[in-house]
Amino acid sequence: MTRYDRYSLSSDQQQQQQQHQQKPKEHCPESGDVVLYSSTAAMTDEELLLLERANAERDEIFLRYDQGRKCDSIDAWEDPLFEVYTQADRYGFLHPVAPKQSKEAELLHHKIEMERLKKWVKMDKNWDSAATKKNLPRRIMKGIPDRMRSAIWRKLLDLDRQIKENVGMYDRMLQCARHHSPDIRQIDFDVNRQFRNHLFYRERYSVKQQSLFRVLAAYSMYNTEIGYCQGMSTVAAVLLMYFDEEDTFWALDVLMTNARYAMHGLYIVGFPKLMRFLAHHDRILTKCMPSLKKHLDKHEVHSVLYSLKWFFVIFIERIPFSLCLRVWDIYMMFGERVLTAMAYTILKIHKSRLLRMKDMDQVTDFLQTSLHKQFGYHDDHVIKVLQHSMDELKKLKLLNLPPASANELPTVPRGQTVVEPSAQAKIGHRNEQFSEREIALKETVLYRSESKNEDEEEQYNGDGELVVRERAIAARAEDEEEDERTEKDYDDITEDTVSQLHTGVSTSSLRTIQSFTTFDTGTSMATSLNSLVIIDSIDDYCDNDRIIEESTRL
Repeated sequence: MTRYDRYSLSSDQQQQQQQHQQKPKEHCPESGDVVLYSSTAAMTDEELLLLERANAERDEIFLRYDQGRKCDSIDAWEDPLFEVYTQADRYGFLHPVAPKQSKEAELLHHKIEMERLKKWVKMDKNWDSAATKKNLPRRIMKGIPDRMRSAIWRKLLDLDRQIKENVGMYDRMLQCARHHSPDIRQIDFDVNRQFRNHLFYRERYSVKQQSLFRVLAAYSMYNTEIGYCQGMSTVAAVLLMYFDEEDTFWALDVLMTNARYAMHGLYIVGFPKLMRFLAHHDRILTKCMPSLKKHLDKHEVHSVLYSLKWFFVIFIERIPFSLCLRVWDIYMMFGERVLTAMAYTILKIHKSRLLRMKDMDQVTDFLQTSLHKQFGYHDDHVIKVLQHSMDELKKLKLLNLPPASANELPTVPRGQTVVEPSAQAKIGHRNEQFSEREIALKETVLYRSESKNEDEEEQYNGDGELVVRERAIAARAEDEEEDERTEKDYDDITEDTVSQLHTGVSTSSLRTIQSFTTFDTGTSMATSLNSLVIIDSIDDYCDNDRIIEESTRL
């Protein structure tokens, strides 16, 4: 029995569903002027059955989030024991041991922040004054005190105007999502694994998990050109640390659609803005750090391998969270150009260390994992270098991205006319059989894995027992490290997924992971395909356009 068998339909129910499909259009409950145009295409009995299962699953997922912590279907693995962790940092992240910081440094930091807090409170009260406008950029660079971050972000994103002009829109979109969103299953998956080491999101169906789920569900109907794409949950989760539910919804919309940020182009089919970021990043390296660019190319460390999360989710989980918030402050003020400058800054600061690294694994592990744990420089120093980088790139006319294509911003009104997803999109990826390409790729991986095992058996000799034992210990340690990373970035759109969607078979090692991500090109809906095999590294050449194109084609 599969997880969907319990949603079986009777013949009468199938007939009722078929009659429902013949309706040309309908209004979402309590949706005002929001009209949802329905699909009139005929559906087979099998499609009707799968559609009803998808609808029942969506209703069940919403019910669980409505019940919250009172839900009786929380599995033990979904709600880890708190005792595993001992200390929480000031941002709410839990750690096995307390972050290392001397008492003197902590007191000095507190003193500086309290002095800045007084200035920020005064600026907040006189936001439209000439003095505030003059001092704001300089003080943004020094950092917004954490207790003022919510108020200042709110003003930088102009949320009050957004909410005033769209009274009741969030509630209407949430109601539409309850009845029609095809992305609920994927949103539920991503909410369940987002920031599970944070106090807000630690418990399954906690208040913040409920809010995150509702925000993403409502936005999937408000901006139907995107729907929902993995990565949006990470951005929304950070916003929810400082905003309430509806404010987060509108903050997410500003980041997506305002020309200063224009993240819409990062999440639509084809990822056109991501491609511009990658190409521009390579252009900056070629111009400003040719020796490092040559070193990275020598070891086949292409920008698509390490910088996707830099641009895709604004450096979250790639640099320490305290530094990430400082970057977000500047990003809220200056927009997308901050991302190109920060990417350049990271490589410039660590240039000497990167040049000493001997292979791809060292470089990618350092940029993807090590810097997040320990950046090596104080946040204030990094921000000063970032400011110098912005000035340097501006002089070279490399600070701003090349002009955007027409499709990077929304082309249809948001939240007014909602086009009902196709039957295939609403059903989702529920096929029991994989495609021919997926089967062929899986067979290739299994063949190479078996060949590797045979080679190891042939190398077994009189001292083989000791050799095998040492290899087993090393492999176990490597697996534990890999499992930790897989749990952290599970099914996320990161370097570990997009870069591995190359159509060719790598000459390097292959491995099996829990899942991999594809995209429905008709709806921009991310769908998880469990227990597939993917390539661990790319071929001897790397074409970023081809990699992204292949990921969307799937």
